[in-house]
Order: sequence, then C-alpha cells, then structure tokens
Amino acid sequence: MAGNTLPFKSNYAVSSKIEPFYKGGKVQISHDEQYIFCTCGPRVNILQINTGKIIHSIEQDDQEDITSFSLSPDDEVLVTASRALLLKQWDWKQEKCTRSWRAIHNVPVASMTFDCTSTLLATGGCDGTIKLWDVVKQYCTHNLKGSSGVVHLVEFHPDISRLQLFSSSVDCGIRIWDLRTSKCICVLESHYSAVTSLAFSPDGQTLISSGRDKICSVWDLKKKAVKRTVPVYEAVEGVVLLPGKSDYSQMGVKGEGLHFVTAGSKGVLRVWDSSSARCVFTQMLPDAPALNTEEADLDPRSLMQLLPMPRSNRLVTVTAEHNILIYQMPALTVQQQFVGYNDDILDVKFLGKDDTHIVVATNSSQLKVFELATNSCQILYGHTDTILSIDVFRKGSMFASCAKDKSLRLWKMDLKSGRVHCVAQGSGHSNAVGSVACSRLKKAFLVSGSQDCTIKVWDLPDPLPDVGCDVMLMTARLTEKAHDKDVNSVTISPNDKLLASGSQDRTAKLWSLADMSLLGVFRGHSRGIWCVQFSPVDQVLATASADGSIKIWSIQDFSCLRTFEGHDASVLKVIFVSRGTQLVSSGSDGLVKLWTIKTNECVKTFDAHQDKVWALHASSKDDLMVTGSADSTITLWKDVTEVELAEEQAKQEDQVLKQQELSNLLHEKKYLKALGIAISLDQPHTALRVIREIRQQEDGIQELEKTLLKLRQDQKESVLRYSVVWNTNSRSCLDAQAVLQVLLTHLIPEEILQYQGTRTHLEGLIPYTERHMQRIGRLLQASMFLDYMWQKMRITGGKDSVNLDDDEEMDSSPQSIFIVDKQPMDTADIQESLQQQEDEEEDLEDPEKREELLDEDESVSTSKSAHVNGVKLNGVNRVEDGGQVSSEESEDEDDVVELTTKFLPIESMDSDPSKTADIR
Repeated sequence: MAGNTLPFKSNYAVSSKIEPFYKGGKVQISHDEQYIFCTCGPRVNILQINTGKIIHSIEQDDQEDITSFSLSPDDEVLVTASRALLLKQWDWKQEKCTRSWRAIHNVPVASMTFDCTSTLLATGGCDGTIKLWDVVKQYCTHNLKGSSGVVHLVEFHPDISRLQLFSSSVDCGIRIWDLRTSKCICVLESHYSAVTSLAFSPDGQTLISSGRDKICSVWDLKKKAVKRTVPVYEAVEGVVLLPGKSDYSQMGVKGEGLHFVTAGSKGVLRVWDSSSARCVFTQMLPDAPALNTEEADLDPRSLMQLLPMPRSNRLVTVTAEHNILIYQMPALTVQQQFVGYNDDILDVKFLGKDDTHIVVATNSSQLKVFELATNSCQILYGHTDTILSIDVFRKGSMFASCAKDKSLRLWKMDLKSGRVHCVAQGSGHSNAVGSVACSRLKKAFLVSGSQDCTIKVWDLPDPLPDVGCDVMLMTARLTEKAHDKDVNSVTISPNDKLLASGSQDRTAKLWSLADMSLLGVFRGHSRGIWCVQFSPVDQVLATASADGSIKIWSIQDFSCLRTFEGHDASVLKVIFVSRGTQLVSSGSDGLVKLWTIKTNECVKTFDAHQDKVWALHASSKDDLMVTGSADSTITLWKDVTEVELAEEQAKQEDQVLKQQELSNLLHEKKYLKALGIAISLDQPHTALRVIREIRQQEDGIQELEKTLLKLRQDQKESVLRYSVVWNTNSRSCLDAQAVLQVLLTHLIPEEILQYQGTRTHLEGLIPYTERHMQRIGRLLQASMFLDYMWQKMRITGGKDSVNLDDDEEMDSSPQSIFIVDKQPMDTADIQESLQQQEDEEEDLEDPEKREELLDEDESVSTSKSAHVNGVKLNGVNRVEDGGQVSSEESEDEDDVVELTTKFLPIESMDSDPSKTADIR
C-alpha cells in the first residue's frame, strides 16, 4: 500500500499558454503561406499556421501602438508604422530592427503595401497624402497629394510595367496614380460608402471593388468605367477572385467567366458570377444558427477581412471577434480556427478521452474547444448570451454549459473526428444560469443553479442522442428555492447522492438529490461563496469565499475543520488534487495557490496571470492543471514534483560521490582536484577544510600558493567570495588572510577587478580585517606587558616590605611567596585560554553581552579590591607615582604575576632566583 500512495505535490510549471495575439487591425499571410502576421497593440505577432504557435513577436521599443504594417512579397522585409510617426524596417526572422526613419506624414500612417518587386513601399496617411519609398536605396520617391481625409487603402497594379497605384479615402472614390508623372489620372466613382477591398484579374484588365454600401463593382480598367454592379445586400469587407484553372463546381461555378468570393457583415462566404451578378453559392459558418438580417450588422461573427492563399487553394477570414478561420476550397470546409483574443476567461475544462482538448467559456455567447497539440480551435454556437459555466461528465466526451440566456445546453464530442455538436438544451430559469454540474457515476442528470435563487435537476434524454441528430429538449425534474441570493456554485458528490450549493448569501447548503431535501447549512464565511467542491475520498466539503478564505467542512456535523487564509482578495475557485489530500485555489489577486490540508500550509504560490483567475480545473490523471483569467490568458500547468524529486535525488547521490572522492583526494594529498570539487559543490566549509589541510603541511605556504594559482578564473572568484565569509569569523580568519595574501600578491589589480562582485567583496573584507588587527594589537600589548613584568620582578626574603639601598646586601634565599601550579600546562590549554580571550573580545562587540560582562567585571573587581586591602603583600616594595598604588593596578598585577608563574617552568624559578628579581 505504501508504494501506491502518491507524494504531496510541491510544484507546478507552466507547460504552455494560449495568449491573445490579435486584437484587431491588419492581417497578412506570408507568400509561402506558412505564417500569419497580425497586430496586437505595440506588437506584430507571427503565427505559424501548422502548429498554431507564436514563433516571433516584433515589438516597438517606444510601446506605441502599430497602426499599419506590410510584408514584402519575397517574405524578407517587414515594415511597421506606429503612432510615433516612425517607420521601421525589420528582419522579422531575427526580430531585429534594421532601420527606422521619420514617416514625413504629419499624422499616423493608416495603410501601406509593397509592389511585386519588394522595392517600392507605398504609405497612405491620415493627412490625405500618399508617399512612396525606395526600400533598397532608402529614400522617398513620390509624395502624392489630392486625396481627402484618411487614405485607408493603397494597392499597386500587379503589372509593374504600368507603374500605377490605386488608392481610396473617405471620399469613396478609387484614385489611379501614374507614378511616372506623380499625378492622379483617374477617379473611379461608383461607391457611396468606404471602399474596403480591391481585387485584380490575372490579365490586369479588370478590377473588382467592394464597399460597405453593400455592392461590388466590376471595372474595365481600359475604359476606366463600371462594367457591372453586383448587389450583395450586406456590408462587404473583403473580395477575392477565384483562379480560373481549378474546378470549383462544388461552389456553384459552372461557366468560364470571372467569379469572386465576398465576406461581409452577415458572417457568410458567397460566390458570385461577375457576368450575371448572381450569387451561385453561400456557405455559413459551421454550426451557426440562422442570422436575423436586421441584427446582422451588429453580429460579432461579421467577417472583417478575406485573404487568399492561392498556393494551397485556401481562404482566410477574420471575424469581428478576432477569430481567424482557414477554409479549404472548393468544399469551403473549415480547416483551422485560431482565436486571436478571448476576452475574459470565465470557465475552462479538460475534454476528450486523454484530456487532449479544453473547452473554454469566454465573455461571449460562443464556446471554444481548443486542441492542445495545435492550438486549433472549434467555435461552438448555440447560446445567445454570455456563457457563465461549464462542467464535464466523467468520461470526458460530453459536457454541459449554462449562460445568461437562462438556458443550459448539452454537448457531445465525436471522438474520431474531434468535432463537437449540441445534442440537447433546456430552459426554465427566470434569470441567468450561473452554475451547472454533471452527475459523476452515470450520464444521467444535470443540476443548475441560477441568479433566480433556485436549483433545478434535469434528466438527460434516454437514450442519449448521437452527434448530428436534432437537438432534443430537456425538462427540469425538480426545482427548489435554495438561497436568498444568487446561487454561484453547485457540485455533486462522487456517489451522486448529495448536492452542495454556494450562494451570495454567505452560506453553503447540503441537499439530498433524491428529493432535494435540505440536510444542513454551512455558516462561517463573512462574504459570498464563489465555489463549492466535494472531496473525492473524504466526507468533507471545500468552500471558497469572497472573504479571502477557504474552509473545509464536515458533511456529517457541518462543522468547520480547516480554514486556509493567504489570498489578498476573493477566492474564486478551489479544487482537490493528490487524491483529496491537497487543494489548489485561484483568486481575484491573480494568484494560484497549492495547499496541503493536513498541515494547513500553503506549499507554493504561482503568479502567471495579471487579473482575476476565474477558471481552474485538473486533468483526470491529476498531472495537469489549467487556469483561465480575465487577462484573456489560458495557462496549462504540469506537475513537476516527481521530476524535481528525481533531480534532487540525483543531485544528492552526485554530492555523496563527490564527497567520497574529495576525502580520497585529501588522503592522497591531491589538493588542487580536492579544492576544485569543493568549489563545484559550492560548499565553502568543505573548501575551508581543504585550505586547512594544505596549511598544515610542512611547506604549507608554498603548497597553498601553488594550488591557488592553478585554479581557473571562475574558481578564483569563488575562493575570493568564500574568503570574505571566512574572514568574518576569528576561527577561520587566518585561513582567509592566507588565501587573500596569495591572491593579492600574485594577481594584478586589473585581473582581480574583473571578477564578479570584487568591489563588494573587498569592501566587506576591510572592517573585519581591521577588527582582527585591533585584537592582535591588544594581544601583543598584553604580552609585552607580561614580558616587562617578568623582567622587573625580584624575589625577597622578608615578609615585610623593606627599602633596599645600594650598599645593603641582597637576600637571595628563595622564599615561597608565589603559589606555583606544579601541574605542567598543556599547549592545548594555552590555545584554549587564548581562544577564550578572543571570544570574550568578540562578545564585547555585542552591546548586550558587553553590558553583562561589565557588570560581572565590576562585581569581581569590588571583591578583589576588598581582598587586597585586607591582605598585606610581603617581599616586594612597590613604589609608583610617588608610592601610591591603586587597587585596580594591584589587582591587574596580581593577575599577571599569577598567570606568568603558570607559564614559566618551575626549575627556572628555583635554580636562579636572582634572574627573576631586580631592584627598581
């Protein structure tokens, strides 16, 4: 059993992100049809089509929004224009700006395009002027004036020999400019609204223009006149000519004439015959319900751009919701979809048998199903208002959604194709449905919680409908008035017998699903409850509240067992991981936290979002986690606990082997390798041990010098850094000073200053070195005083002090006036006493210890003074400063005499006492 237990999770790492890469503006396809270029604020993002990944991001240094850009036909040069009135030329593959210059326009550039040779660049400004630039020779060639207002469209004629430029501005006309004379040779007038797109026929004799006045005009460029006006009955944003060689019979193309595709405000692609002005084919967006013509202009599915991909026979459309769709012709089937901007992420769940997809609810009426491998997205239509919540059935192929449109829908994924379709729907709430929960054991029922304060239980259709069948209706089996305020969250227990609900009224309630009878109420939060969640193994319930706390409740006696506090704002979501032993929570502070329930501690905090983290879900295998935030970012997290444990174990084993190798090298006296290993382990204490081993050798100084000078530069940097640490301790300061002496003696200052952090290290050495010098100075002074006292001492025979004259004989008989310690003193004891003195001096640096020591010395001094005053000293007559001897001086001299006698051999005192006394 112990082998099957999972270790606590300790860390997650970001595996991938789905970030906004397009927020409106121009979109362009590279000539090789491998990349999509699109603007996102101050950046141009380059999306690789086959992987769906952003491979490059060209960003303005001044953080000014990019107003327009253009990629040369040879895919080599990218030019951007920003609000700072600067044009920048980029090597986009290296993400490097190669040149920048003033645009000369007085206002921002609104449009730009390259000619087919990639040498001429035309820019249309908001000031009504058009300027042409020679990109190779880097100068302005033309300045075309005459347009009124913003020039929002510029296009070169595909036949470069004509040297003609077409432009359109707010006056709704199409101007043709002759670049030889820099004059406007003609104005094509047919549209009564802004011209949005131009398409040239292969022979260059026919032009098709589209406008927001709901018409397309077919122009004869020889006669400069309209051949035919095609009423489209929608604002047209893009037009593309179909190549004449391919077979487009599936799209209604039967004749040899010129056919073109339009995209506009109704969100549909249409194929038109230019000769008859008839629509021969209409293709709706996949799974999209029919649009009301009156509301079509405001529909978020409106198509804003239409771009050709002639090499692969595909079309690209850009929607008003910043989605990019790629269609394969001639069937016009959706091949790929990319979501440029998700807006607020309100909920996200793993989907599919092996969690290969995620389904996302954003601040819109559409669901988005992402394939994690390619980031390709399927957009699901059905709801008519913002979707608020999603929940997935256990197997992962079916899920339910609820929205502000007071309804909930049941969706099913075809596991073979990966396509998702709506199979059932239900309505009955009188207000927005804020939460939905799916049954756990069987696909039998749903539970919904609404802002109308009620909870409804819905039975699923039996049998469950297949993908592609008609949408079935669901009816509520039970309805219960559950709370006094909005029901924010509902969840079903693992055995499908209990239901928990959390509300804005600050309470959570436990219900029996059999008859919706109330079993108990959980009270304790001071603000509304955002999320409730059953433990997968224990009989407990977790609640997350706007009061910033998470609580664990017993579902038997409804008592609070644990409270977790750590978020600075509302806790919006909580889930159980590690088989119910840990929690993961997300909050309004943009943080995701990992908690261990047993210890009540926050193990890790993850900061990857800039706004509220509304969405949080764990995969079925418990190895992945996905979060979604109001910053429009979806983050996929991977559990890296086992990887870190394996790395830590390998690191420990490596350290054990290196420690063993280090011991062997020291034993073999291979100090250079030993010191190198200690540095590689980044262990200053081990390096100090090696330095001490070297210094203990007979030729320690020479060996140390030879070893240090053979180190690499990075190793010398490490030794210098270690020396600064060693120098702070009196026990290791001599080793540090020895290392410093070698380095400072043999290395030139310029070389030392090249080391990283050298100045800081040297500044750290100075105060401690000065302190060590002061201590050594005091020790030398004390030793000199002892030496002086020893040279001036004499031994007299009388007990009373006498004055000795020059003619009196000296009594040289030995007198036992000293208490002699006959036990020989060990050298280790002497070193211990000296070390004790150094430690006491270090203690004096600490103000508190210094106060204690001063108090202690004062008491000892008082007792000693009393003792000296009460006992008469014999044998020595002290005459200093006129015969006056203070108590402190006598005390010090007693201590010195006693210490001196301990340090001297007894034989020297007994053999020749005359050497130890002298007449002062």
